[in-house]
Formats: sequence, structure tokens, C-alpha cells
Amino acid sequence: MSDEFYMRKALEEAKIAYDEDEVPIGAVVVCKEQIIAKAHNFTEHLHDVTAHAEMQAITAATEFLGGKYLTDCTLYVTLEPCVMCAGALSWAQVGRVVFGANDEKRGYSKYSTNIFHPKTSVNYGILEDECAELLKKFFQKKR
Repeated sequence: MSDEFYMRKALEEAKIAYDEDEVPIGAVVVCKEQIIAKAHNFTEHLHDVTAHAEMQAITAATEFLGGKYLTDCTLYVTLEPCVMCAGALSWAQVGRVVFGANDEKRGYSKYSTNIFHPKTSVNYGILEDECAELLKKFFQKKR
């Protein structure tokens, strides 16, 4: 399966968030070509600023695997992780992070590009336009 395939799965999660009036960010965790976790933003529903898609996905994936490390996993997320999520992904030692759209206002790269675990590889720009468009549509609806 390709990065595009899994990013489309993350976009499906983002669309669920959109329909639930959450900021439309979706994430999936893949291990050995199997999706082991799917998540989307849940901050409004839980009244919890830490309930980002990545945080929800990390929790679900580690529960699935029965351990706190995701070294053999790839996290696909529709928007560049924030510093909080990037830090959590570092602690989880995720093997790879793939994101769609850049987040120029709150993305981790605005603050540091060395935040992930040293063995984590990062790829970005996968379905970037589709990921960004869903976010633009959501915030235009809010205005």
C-alpha cells in the first residue's frame, strides 16, 4: 500500500471530524501494512485541548500493540503535528511520520525540526491540497 492510500484513510477520519464540527484532522497508525488505529480530533466533544487526532491515534495504537513504543509504525496525519503531538510521537518513538498539509501557524517545524526521535523519518505533502482544502472549508464555514 502507498502513502497516498493511507493518507486517504486519514482524510476519511478528518471528514468524520468535520461532520462532528471538530477541526477536521484525521490520523491513522499503520504497522506492517495493517491499520492498527484510526482517530480524529475530539477536542470539542471531550472539552480537552489535548485530544488531537495524533494523541488519540497514539493511545489506540499502543493499546492495540500492548506497549508504549511505536518503532515499527507509521503515523499518517492530515496536518503537520503541533509541538505537543510531535513530542508525544517522539516519546512513542514512532518509526515514521507522514503528513499532508503544512501548519504554518502551529506546526512543530515552526519551533524545531529536531523534535522527533532521532530514528523517526518524516515525509510530508502527501495529498497536501486535499488535506488543506478540508481545513479551509471548515474555517470558512465558521466565519
